[in-house]
Amino acid sequence: MSPTCVLTLAFLIGVISGLRSFTAPATVAWGLHLGWLNVGSSRLAFMGSTAAVIIFSLLAFGELIADKLPSTPNRTSPAGLIGRFILGAFAGAILATAGGESFALGAVLGGIGGIAGAFAGYQARTRIVKALKCPDFVIAILEDAVAITGGLFIASRF
Repeated sequence: MSPTCVLTLAFLIGVISGLRSFTAPATVAWGLHLGWLNVGSSRLAFMGSTAAVIIFSLLAFGELIADKLPSTPNRTSPAGLIGRFILGAFAGAILATAGGESFALGAVLGGIGGIAGAFAGYQARTRIVKALKCPDFVIAILEDAVAITGGLFIASRF
């Protein structure tokens, strides 16, 4: 796979993190666990373990539920952006490593993708809710589906 493609996927997994922060590392963990991704014996190999898959899947599932609660903070708040940046950077670094590219560059692109995905996802969700005059919950479920399928699609490209 070309370096441009690998680094684009690192950015895009960050975008997934911007939609649902724990979905990006969960789908990357599944990718490693299923053999779609290979990071060799690097420090990131632990993410393919059964324990990592379970932990990140539970965190992602919990986030899918928490996102629907009225008390959940806005994803574009400073805390939300920091989390999305960090988790996007983590997932981006794993993808870049699996693709034979720079860990650091993958992390930067994944983090930037996390910020971009947070703002783009917020704008898309609020505009679609207004345009369709439907409950936010319905669009949130669709956003969940986009994040999960997008993350799995990206992780399976290797």
